[in-house]
Amino acid sequence: MTQELDPLKLHKEETFKYVRTFLGDGMIDVDLDTDHYEVALQKALAIYKQRSPNSIEDSYAFLDIVQDQNEYILPKEIIEVREIFRRSIGSRTGGGDGGTLFEPFNLAYTNTYLLTSSSMGGLATYYLFGGYQKLVGKMFGSFINFTYHPTSNKLVLTQRPQSNERVLLQIYNKRPDFAFFEDTYASIWLKEYTLAGCKMMLGEAREKFAQIASPQGGTQLNGTALKNEATTKMKELEEELKKGDPSGMGGYTWIIG
Repeated sequence: MTQELDPLKLHKEETFKYVRTFLGDGMIDVDLDTDHYEVALQKALAIYKQRSPNSIEDSYAFLDIVQDQNEYILPKEIIEVREIFRRSIGSRTGGGDGGTLFEPFNLAYTNTYLLTSSSMGGLATYYLFGGYQKLVGKMFGSFINFTYHPTSNKLVLTQRPQSNERVLLQIYNKRPDFAFFEDTYASIWLKEYTLAGCKMMLGEAREKFAQIASPQGGTQLNGTALKNEATTKMKELEEELKKGDPSGMGGYTWIIG
């Protein structure tokens, strides 16, 4: 029975091999441990998640609302709740309070009903009926007002639920770490920033002992040069995140200056 390998671990090993090779490992001794590579990679991930729009994704999730309960703790991966949609389908329900008549994901029924009925008119009637549903929803409680606290992942509904109900949340959530390594553009950014971080740590160590005495007069270490290279590279990579999205997902926006 074969054991399934962790994809994140495989991606990390690939990144560490990339960094070690560029540092000359195999030709010279690179005085870095696994912890150094791990810290450099974690810093690269933290910077990318903080500054790149590609670090989050737009998605949907269901939430079961409980009667008389206003507060709900959502998964920690969710960083923003954009909107809450109620599960109601307009005139097909018949009865009920008027506030639940509008449901943006099930207007196909209304569309079919109005367009196939010769007595109901055409698109103009459909447009006016849709506006009526939306207005009634605004006036009589179809839309749920809420507050979301990303630090505690707490969703607070400003109105007390009168019954149990399943709603749909439109959310922004964090992308898992392994997804960055499988992204063609994000993966090379992470490798380059990890390499720069390792150069910085290696430069700090070599700069402390700038010269090693030997019978031939001593050897000069390249600690300062490594630190300068690392600083320049980090600034270049961080500038990429400021000017545009290196992942290729969001493209470039308007830039002034």
